[in-house]
Amino acid sequence: MMHVALVSLLLAAAPASPAPAPSDTEAIRRTALDYIEGWYAGDAARMERSLHPELAKRMVETDKISGKSRLEPMGAMTLVQLTRAGGGKATPKDRQQKDVTILDVYEGAATVKLVASDWIDYLHLSKCDGEWKIVNVLWELKK
Repeated sequence: MMHVALVSLLLAAAPASPAPAPSDTEAIRRTALDYIEGWYAGDAARMERSLHPELAKRMVETDKISGKSRLEPMGAMTLVQLTRAGGGKATPKDRQQKDVTILDVYEGAATVKLVASDWIDYLHLSKCDGEWKIVNVLWELKK
């Protein structure tokens, strides 16, 4: 019990993270919207603008036969090409969900939850050369 109290005391004494600048908050939101709206519109340039070239987008899938989990990776160029091919245009406008929630920002790192029409993305963004870019995406299909 004393250990829990000590941890609580240390956490309470830790300095709070400074609030992100409003310009960073807006840039993070705009980057997430470039990503999802670019997808829906088939706008490859907008999608590419949102991504770091070394993006790692992954989903954990379970093999139906073996029951083993595996990571299914996708890189930036694959995502840009799928966007260019119009993958997102099949989603009717009235189903194009794009709910962006900024979960945390610290200095040049941010975590965002993006709820789309058929999946949920957890985005990690980094401020690279003054611009916010998506560097990691972990996603799950909605059931």
